[in-house]
Amino acid sequence: MRQFLYKMNKFSEINLDYSINSGQVFLWEKGVNTWYGINGSDVLAITPKSNQIRSFSENPMDIFRQGDNSKKIIQSITKDKVVKNAVKHFPGLRLLRQDPFQCYISFIASSNSNIQKIRLVLQNLCRKFGTKVRFDGREFYLFPEPGILAKAEESNLLACGLGYRAKFVKEAAIAVKSGSIDFEYLKKTNYQTAKESLVKIFGIGNKIADCIMLFSLEKLDAFPLDRWMIRVLQKYYSKKFPISSKTITEKTYEKLHNEIVHHFGPYAGYSQQFLFKMERELNEKKWL
Repeated sequence: MRQFLYKMNKFSEINLDYSINSGQVFLWEKGVNTWYGINGSDVLAITPKSNQIRSFSENPMDIFRQGDNSKKIIQSITKDKVVKNAVKHFPGLRLLRQDPFQCYISFIASSNSNIQKIRLVLQNLCRKFGTKVRFDGREFYLFPEPGILAKAEESNLLACGLGYRAKFVKEAAIAVKSGSIDFEYLKKTNYQTAKESLVKIFGIGNKIADCIMLFSLEKLDAFPLDRWMIRVLQKYYSKKFPISSKTITEKTYEKLHNEIVHHFGPYAGYSQQFLFKMERELNEKKWL
């Protein structure tokens, strides 16, 4: 397939390093002057000083959500002083619109893990089950198709380093292959309906569902609550969102989500991403 070239009209407003290194994606790597990323059946190449994305496929997508009204979103979320400070420190951080199946499997595989381990496991999945392609003079493995992972032997999934998550990944792939999970439908429906569908899948809880919805299913009010975000709420919002422990029940999670959206507004997911980036940087945690 030939390379496809398309422009990022607002590229100057996007900071690639901040956006890619913010816990949203795992199958990206930085070359000398270029970021390369696997996005489903595509490979993207982005040079920071350019205003173009080179793509392996002929199907470009607005991965940096340039269609969003970024000015309106920033004005909305910076009504909160803590978020305003995070935006000031990480200008150009954007949410990424990801391939839904890759995002879905990636966050199922992320359970009780760290970014470096998640990346390695997903790379192993791609090498074992994905299609090998050459692009930009380099070799890449595309993300596996749902049908391939649905038929995979559990032993082969375990060999990728998934551990107990191997069963989760297989069952999740079967749900997509069978049509039980329809990403196009989930994009169009509301937050609550999409979440109810996702949490029925073995291995998907509230936090993972919120990650999938925020990063690939157009739910900008999703606000994933992992241990980092619970720490943020306890540190900066202890009076507004009192949390008594590091883990929260399903009922508490739902209540917190409603209160969070009421406070941060319809773009709460953008607020979450800035706060998450800020807190991990303050703790000098590693990225890709």
